[in-house]
Amino acid sequence: MAISLSVVLLLAVILVVLLRGGSLKPGPAVVAVLFGFFLASTGMADDIQRFLNSIAETINSIQF
Repeated sequence: MAISLSVVLLLAVILVVLLRGGSLKPGPAVVAVLFGFFLASTGMADDIQRFLNSIAETINSIQF
């Protein structure tokens, strides 16, 4: 839960920065958000979640 909330906040911040910087227009941003929303309700959602969890675990296991 904490990881997915962190990812959502990070992506929201990136989206706002891209919109304000002019790199991304509002129309394509809405399409990207809707695509993500509908993708979450497909059968691929579990695979995507597992992939993101494995990346988070890998990053967490890296010791400096």
